[in-house]
Amino acid sequence: MLGFDTDLDVSDEHIRNIAPQEADIFVGSARLLSVHMLSDERCWEAVTERDSKRDGQFYYGVLSTGVYCRPSCSSKLPLRKNVRFYESPGDAERAGLRPCLRCHPLAERGDEATVTKIREICAYIQTHCESGDAVTLEVLAEQADWSPFHLHRTFKAVLGITPKQLLDACRVSALKKQLKKGTTVTAAVYEAGFGSSSRVYENVDKNLGMTPAEYKEGGKDVGISYAYSQTPLGLLLAAATDRGLCFIQFGESVDALMKELKAEYPQAKISESSARREEMAEWMSALTKYLEGEPTALDLPIDVKASVFQLKVWRYLQTIPRGETRTYGEVAKAIGDPGASRAVGTACGANKLALVIPCHRVIRGDKALGGYRWGMERKTALLETEKKRYTARKR
Repeated sequence: MLGFDTDLDVSDEHIRNIAPQEADIFVGSARLLSVHMLSDERCWEAVTERDSKRDGQFYYGVLSTGVYCRPSCSSKLPLRKNVRFYESPGDAERAGLRPCLRCHPLAERGDEATVTKIREICAYIQTHCESGDAVTLEVLAEQADWSPFHLHRTFKAVLGITPKQLLDACRVSALKKQLKKGTTVTAAVYEAGFGSSSRVYENVDKNLGMTPAEYKEGGKDVGISYAYSQTPLGLLLAAATDRGLCFIQFGESVDALMKELKAEYPQAKISESSARREEMAEWMSALTKYLEGEPTALDLPIDVKASVFQLKVWRYLQTIPRGETRTYGEVAKAIGDPGASRAVGTACGANKLALVIPCHRVIRGDKALGGYRWGMERKTALLETEKKRYTARKR
């Protein structure tokens, strides 16, 4: 499970980046462009080329999966016989299709009135998150004068997170501020608007990656086990809490890697795997076999702290198939924030779980490999290994 910190970005600039760049082709929320201006052949050609210039001009539905997408969607190309074309998301949904979770076809329909409304709801959540008042979907829908269903779907389409996720993140942010000020745990929990301590502890993995008391003490007494091994790409050290892997990095020496681990968790109790020896050995074996080119799944438990934006990026990276790459711009579009290419690069650079969160599969828009915190030779080798494995699997 991915835990996250709460450096939320719901600023005007962030939301404006999600709004359409060609507002003049909107009337309310309906585009003037018509799919009938394009033949089915032209539409299919745009889909096969993943032509982002056609986004918003039409949508395509895949009958075999029941979803509809933008022309630029990075998902596997469907069979032509299963594809239908639609002028709007409404047309696709009336045909019984649901929006694709990869390309978020509703996100681009954030016309200025919709974006303004979402911005107002964000402000309401941030203002009332610490009040202790009920901030339910129904309350927010009443504020927006929308139905709860429409609010939930539109909010997630525009921002990529749900109102509940934003509310929880705001409250956790307030909790952390209270704890850092020296407020007692009980008082901090109520000051942050949680209402009861059980609501914090029952979601501890998602919210803090540790209990409030542990966080207040800078991770003091949190147990972290580690193991290391030589791999085809050099020394690899992995570390884990009792919730999952929190550190996987390449390095030149054990001492250097341990220094980085201790800097990340300065108050934790760090020890070479003992009680978790079998589990750590199993995880290290999976990582090593992967680097040796064996068809090993890396579906391993992880426990990391991340901002909401980083969480969105990292979750998407885990959906990129082996043997494939995405540009920073494609990742930004896929998470519903097309103007955030640079921020995507920053999120990739902040990743501390090599391989399991595959930031090596993200490249520059000109198809150059771009950067990699563990060295370009390793990035090149990883991509070549995955491409060979993918090619062999397709034969």
